[in-house]
Amino acid sequence: MALEEEIGKRLIERKMTVSTAESCTGGGIVARLTSVPGSSEYVKGGIVAYSNEVKVNLLDVSMETLHQVGAVSRETVIQMAKGAMKRLKTDCAIATSGIAGPGGGTPEKPVGTIWMAVAYKNEISTRKLEGDQGRRQNVERTIEEALKLLLERLEE
Repeated sequence: MALEEEIGKRLIERKMTVSTAESCTGGGIVARLTSVPGSSEYVKGGIVAYSNEVKVNLLDVSMETLHQVGAVSRETVIQMAKGAMKRLKTDCAIATSGIAGPGGGTPEKPVGTIWMAVAYKNEISTRKLEGDQGRRQNVERTIEEALKLLLERLEE
């Protein structure tokens, strides 16, 4: 069974809903989740927050966080996940922010640096990916790992 199908099954069993706040994945996570027939029962929607302006205005990411640690950080994805849950009124949320490439990297945050967060049951799990595999693979790997992180939380 595909990850998105397993997630859907678990969300239906628990009568829960999910939302996404995506930067580097550009809506790819919510696309995978909504590819499952019947997903309208548990997917409320997603916010593609590619710009910092959208992160601040729609997801309540603080400007202070963006100035201090940047958009590609644990702190930012935590705020994005919380913001998605609040705005879309869901039980859980996935957030991603990273440098997919080929440009945009720095010595501190090279291309392939990606943060993700899953908010569930008033707890947040985060994961950091590193290593550049090319833009398309960086995005696909992030989508896959974010879905795995959500499924891990739903299996607890």
